[in-house]
Amino acid sequence: MSGETDLRRLLSGMRPELRPGTYVFVLVADGRVPAGLAPVLTFREAEGLTLILTEDEAARAGLPGAFPCRWITLAVHSSLAAVGFLAAVTQRLAEAGIAVNAVSAVHHDHLFVPVARAEEAMRLLRDLAGGTAC
Repeated sequence: MSGETDLRRLLSGMRPELRPGTYVFVLVADGRVPAGLAPVLTFREAEGLTLILTEDEAARAGLPGAFPCRWITLAVHSSLAAVGFLAAVTQRLAEAGIAVNAVSAVHHDHLFVPVARAEEAMRLLRDLAGGTAC
């Protein structure tokens, strides 16, 4: 499970992949995932359980979703101990005024960006990978 830690290799090797569909963030106050839902992420906070799931799934379950977004996977095997990778990526998006919610998992980092800015975010990420500026 090691993964890459070198920032230049991470940036030059990232292959941003835009996933299909629109996703939303949902808060479940009782802390339980409603039956029949398959969230892509769950995270427990003091206020309840946050779910990230498709907008369609949230609507079918009658759950109000926040932050309609697209999911971008940075397809490079990044180490959980890598320093500066997400900082460089999110800084580039912030400079363009693009909100981003980042999630790290064992193999990859994932970005949730506003639906209307997803293609622009993809261009910026491809440029960052091509220029390996850090």
